[in-house]
Amino acid sequence: MARRHSKQDPYGDSHGEEEAPAPPPSCWLCGRATGKTIIWHHPVPKSRGGRDVVPMHAICQQTLTLNFTNSELQRHGMDVESLLANPNVRKFVDWVANKDPDFTATLARKKR
Repeated sequence: MARRHSKQDPYGDSHGEEEAPAPPPSCWLCGRATGKTIIWHHPVPKSRGGRDVVPMHAICQQTLTLNFTNSELQRHGMDVESLLANPNVRKFVDWVANKDPDFTATLARKKR
């Protein structure tokens, strides 16, 4: 009687092809590819009824929380362009554009 499976691959699972890993998602704010650490951020804060989450770098999330209150984030909602209209956020995104995906730095608090 003939064998159905080879001795090297008794279950016939491996076909010599490995699936390529999925590319990392891009950051919602700056558009760069995310690195090892992905922060799942609520554009509309949970305290304001937000349920949707978006991938972000930790440093990008820190920038948003330093420059906007929860009420302001609720008003902007999922609109990235309105957040980028803020000069501090635009300056940050332009600065971080050429940095490594896992880049992190200490950010200064907003002067109120």
